[in-house]
Amino acid sequence: MDAIRTEQLTKKYDLGWRKGKLLALEKLNLRVREGEVYGLLGPNGSGKSTTLKLVLDLVVPTEGSAWIFDVPCSKVVSRLHVGFLPENPYFYRYLTGAETLEFYGKLCGMRGATLKKRIEELLDLVGLTRARHRRLAGYSKGMLQRIGLAQALIHDPKLLLLDEPTAGVDPIGSKDIRDLILRLKGMGKTVLLSSHLLAQVQDICDRIGVLNRGQMILEGDVQTLISDQRRLSITVQDLPEAARARVEEAVRATGASIVSVGHPQTTLEALFLEALRKDQRREGEHD
Repeated sequence: MDAIRTEQLTKKYDLGWRKGKLLALEKLNLRVREGEVYGLLGPNGSGKSTTLKLVLDLVVPTEGSAWIFDVPCSKVVSRLHVGFLPENPYFYRYLTGAETLEFYGKLCGMRGATLKKRIEELLDLVGLTRARHRRLAGYSKGMLQRIGLAQALIHDPKLLLLDEPTAGVDPIGSKDIRDLILRLKGMGKTVLLSSHLLAQVQDICDRIGVLNRGQMILEGDVQTLISDQRRLSITVQDLPEAARARVEEAVRATGASIVSVGHPQTTLEALFLEALRKDQRREGEHD
């Protein structure tokens, strides 16, 4: 089953009288498989946040449809098993970490010992047990993002939507959040995250989609995409100096063993920039 599915999802924002409309997303067909970490990439204004808002029914699509676990996103019940961390979450900074989770837990209908146990589990999961009684006003950016992840997990959702989860976080805090996302995947959670920090996405995502000007211009498995198919590398062991120029059959004839054969990898950043350049060239050809 797909955790998220969209068909021809389109959003145009009305700019006001005589100003026309702004096309934020155009005919997006997206599939996020259950149990995977999917990265939605793109420059500012590419449609990443709009996609998350449409899936959450925070904005109404101009055209097309979206489903969460095969339930139409227009229905409230579609979001019962969804946790969301917006790019700039707002918290009551006079509350402590534990009080914040208690507040969100009660909003989800949780009470008593069940809620107390869940708070303890989540504070431990995000590494904030020692800061549980500290007010959020004294939290660092990384700590605020981690308490944000904890509140998104308070009702034990199957699907997490994370909008720029490591934005503005220092390298240590960023790594902590990436490690946490991988732990969530290991727990069977599905994660859809948007980001422009490509190196970080490369480390944690199973598949990625690149948006530009509201259109999907590249999508696929991360490891497949970053493999440079134009080159081939062979790593061998015990190969005599005189046999270096020989091909694979000659390597075996020397008695050496082939350790690995594969395509050297590029980086997600290089792949992303090349996809944008190609899209811009196509756009120029149509102008």
